[in-house]
Amino acid sequence: MTVKVQALVPMAHVASVQRSVDFYKLLGMEVRNSLRDHSDALQWVYLFCDQAQLMCARASGPVIASQQAVLFYLYSPDLIALREHLLASGLKVSSITYPDYMPKGEIRIEDPDGYVLLIGQTG
Repeated sequence: MTVKVQALVPMAHVASVQRSVDFYKLLGMEVRNSLRDHSDALQWVYLFCDQAQLMCARASGPVIASQQAVLFYLYSPDLIALREHLLASGLKVSSITYPDYMPKGEIRIEDPDGYVLLIGQTG
């Protein structure tokens, strides 16, 4: 028997959990579970969509984008349509680039707390 972990779900500390939920819903993610405080404000959420998973928890201090040494890599079956959807929602999205490791295309976007998301075309 091999001792191993079964899954990895990143958790980002965010300034506003609700704002993060609203942003990640634009990427098709849904809330699977959540915790609220005594005033009914979101404190933590578990988001998912197909194989993508992310937990967001309210930060206890300021979230400083330049000090975040992590980026999230996501995949989309229709990168062009996703980019157009994000632009139509008023978000700043890079043009599609075609790096050697993702020849079908990739975009870059930042979430409300400055976390960098790279999204590559699947298929």
